[in-house]
Amino acid sequence: MTTLHDTTIRGFASDNYSGVHPEVLAAIAAANDGHQIAYGEDAYTARLQEVFAQHFGEGVEAFPVFNGTGANVTGLQSMLPRWGAVIAASTAHINVDEGGAPERVAGIKILNVPTEDGKLTPELIDREAWGWGDEHRAQPLVVSITQSTELGTLYTPEEIRAIADHAHERGMRLHLDGARISNAAAALDLPLRAFTRDVGVDVLSFGGTKNGAMLGEAIVVLDPAASEGLLFLRKLNMQLSSKMRFVSAQLIALLEGDLYLRNARHSNAMAARLRAAVEAGLADGSIAGVSFTQPTQANGVFATLPDGIADRLRESFRFYDWDAARNEVRWMCSFDTSETDVDAFVAELGRLTTR
Repeated sequence: MTTLHDTTIRGFASDNYSGVHPEVLAAIAAANDGHQIAYGEDAYTARLQEVFAQHFGEGVEAFPVFNGTGANVTGLQSMLPRWGAVIAASTAHINVDEGGAPERVAGIKILNVPTEDGKLTPELIDREAWGWGDEHRAQPLVVSITQSTELGTLYTPEEIRAIADHAHERGMRLHLDGARISNAAAALDLPLRAFTRDVGVDVLSFGGTKNGAMLGEAIVVLDPAASEGLLFLRKLNMQLSSKMRFVSAQLIALLEGDLYLRNARHSNAMAARLRAAVEAGLADGSIAGVSFTQPTQANGVFATLPDGIADRLRESFRFYDWDAARNEVRWMCSFDTSETDVDAFVAELGRLTTR
């Protein structure tokens, strides 16, 4: 097959736009020869359990799945009875970007809380953490946070510990959506378990696709008492891969060495470079009318642009509106974003805002 797309086109719309890291492709090829037992009874899925134990500690169990929505929906479903509800930030992926799958597939009520920076706090959680025993109210039994958040911000381990303690004291469990967990580890310069298992997270979704994988995430159960029935729920939710070795091999490639960190550090660095270049342009007058709406702590940059600039800039570089009503946009960097990509983007932004 010939290449069907223009490989010179670059964008800042999503870290899902990038291709597959060569080391991940090599891992898929290495797992390809011969026959292996299907549905997870293969050598690669067994090895993946050992790799996750190295990062999160003994006694954890990982369930590879196809995608992030599947990981979140299935993981949360395993944590809740039919009458349970999840408290989440209003910007959470499970609330706004999963097509209603938590509600329609898992039957989960989401109690969402507005936040300025995408982060929950014990005080914000208490806005919805009430009504236990009231048969007229879905029972808040899980808190879900995202690391790094949908607004590109980070929780410190201390902040997660405070949330976990607050939730556990009230009989709730803590779920973490880790679609960009590697970016958080790179930015915090901490081991994965330091801001998950060690501070009270019970179940997490581990993301691979946004960090160089072709497809595949994993539900990681850190506290077995917090989750039930995943072996059956994964199949029920159409997330059981028959050729699971190819999902597991990708996650092994990311986690067995430091590829997950190398990729994440690079995408974070490119976001920092983008922001710094725009700030420098605002200071010297080569860029005008741009304001930042969130701190740049991982691989996303959030900003507002002058009227009409976003659509003209998108003629050269694709990216998404975040809040079109106030001209807010999101620029995401990937493991393969280059300094040249960033510099060209900033140059075009300057040309359009100062012409």
